[in-house]
Amino acid sequence: QVHMVESGGGLVQAGGSLRLSCVVSGIIFSSYTMGWYRQAPGKQRELVATITSGGSTNYADSVKGRFIIVRDNAKNTGFLQMDSLKPEDTAAYYCNVVSDLRAYWGQGTQVTVSS
Repeated sequence: QVHMVESGGGLVQAGGSLRLSCVVSGIIFSSYTMGWYRQAPGKQRELVATITSGGSTNYADSVKGRFIIVRDNAKNTGFLQMDSLKPEDTAAYYCNVVSDLRAYWGQGTQVTVSS
């Protein structure tokens, strides 16, 4: 059974930083592409960043230069370092892992950025 536990969300002032974590169990984590997505109220879920099993990264234009996605395969954990946060970054953030055949989602963690 796959378990994904996200943490690190919270309330922060604009310009501040947060670090999200996603601990994954039940799969061979190193074989999966990992991503972070977010969904603001009334909006569709959108891609924030992804990192492949080989370490290649991809970012939404809105977060380039401010967010960094990393993974620690030895600890089955992925991270999203978020700096220079803006009010428009306010959303529920979801961890995702995907292979050719399967995809799994975490339960989400709320990030709120006050102006």
